[in-house]
Amino acid sequence: MKFLFFLLLSFISFVCDAQAPKRVNFTPNTYYSFFSADTKPVLTILPGDTIYTSSVDCDGFDKNNIKRSIGAAENPLTGPFYIEGAEDGDIVQITFTDMKFSRNTALCLPYFHERSMPSSITDIVKKNLTPIVWNLNLKQNKAKLQAASEHLKNFEVSINPFLGCVGLAAPKGQEVGTGDSGPFGGNMDFNRVTKHASVYLPVYNKGGLLYLGDGHAAQGDGELNWMALETSLNYAFTVKLFKNPTKKLAYPRVEDATYIMTVGMDATLDNSLKIATKGMFDWLQESYNLTIEEATQVMGSSIEYKISEIVDPKVEVVAMIKKNILSKIQKKKN
Repeated sequence: MKFLFFLLLSFISFVCDAQAPKRVNFTPNTYYSFFSADTKPVLTILPGDTIYTSSVDCDGFDKNNIKRSIGAAENPLTGPFYIEGAEDGDIVQITFTDMKFSRNTALCLPYFHERSMPSSITDIVKKNLTPIVWNLNLKQNKAKLQAASEHLKNFEVSINPFLGCVGLAAPKGQEVGTGDSGPFGGNMDFNRVTKHASVYLPVYNKGGLLYLGDGHAAQGDGELNWMALETSLNYAFTVKLFKNPTKKLAYPRVEDATYIMTVGMDATLDNSLKIATKGMFDWLQESYNLTIEEATQVMGSSIEYKISEIVDPKVEVVAMIKKNILSKIQKKKN
């Protein structure tokens, strides 16, 4: 009897250990430049496990400033990670539990994108695409130009690591470059996608196929000069799977301790703003059961916007509402 009892305890312990969340270390050695369902997954991950990995910068340079990606592909990414159980129509929540710089330099361009300025200004700088080096002070979380001019010798900016690219494989049959974005996520270049933030993405393919990368140290809204302070990062993330949601997610959502945020992407600023605003309206209806009239009062009084990206194929607008404002809403009983 004792033998059977201990055998049962061993079996229960084995099952519990097998299902308990695990730490998984993954060192990439190949990087990809498309959000595609045709790429073989580099690793299968289970919801709840924490994955520790890294990414090169947008030009493929690693923590030692050695070029690791082949060719001149934009934003070579780590992945894709196959998410066990993910299927078309599900929603994946990616939460970043850690994010750190892996080197003390970053690159930026002396450039203004044509969407950001009149041509009389952009034409002056369009021929100079030699990157400028910034030094990162990782103790003070500040960055200064390595070879500063007289006017900028004391100029410095605050730094905080964030990933520009977080995306699943594009819908079946599509192969979207990692410089672009869409409902699946992608090259969002949103500076609140950092430690403790969560990104919600709709699944279009079995396993989701998650790609990550494009590390940044700092970036002004819009990424006006086509490059943020680009650098390599180490980071950790976990995923949560929402099966068969009652309403499919149309565009990415982002959440952190301060805000809920909805992302709109389109070729024009007007449409991007409408997509982001509609996404916020949907979220408020789903989570707080607001009527249209109630939503007009909440959103009209409290919504904020960021133009997070203008230099990529799609303009990106993020609608934001602070959680402490939403905490005052009385939820209706079902």
